[in-house]
Amino acid sequence: MTYNKRLTRSIHDRRIAGVCGGLGQYLNVDPTVIRIIFLALLVCGGGGGILYLIMWLCMPEA
Repeated sequence: MTYNKRLTRSIHDRRIAGVCGGLGQYLNVDPTVIRIIFLALLVCGGGGGILYLIMWLCMPEA
């Protein structure tokens, strides 16, 4: 049985664009944890916002 796991933006678990929800589904982690990590990166240097924007543009929607 072949299972291809794809990284896509979530259409069900989204707050802004579904990036954190999609990452949570892909990594089997609660999306809230990923949102906190992005927020910490944003506060501690601004990299979280740029990373989120890049992922928003590059990740296809589920």
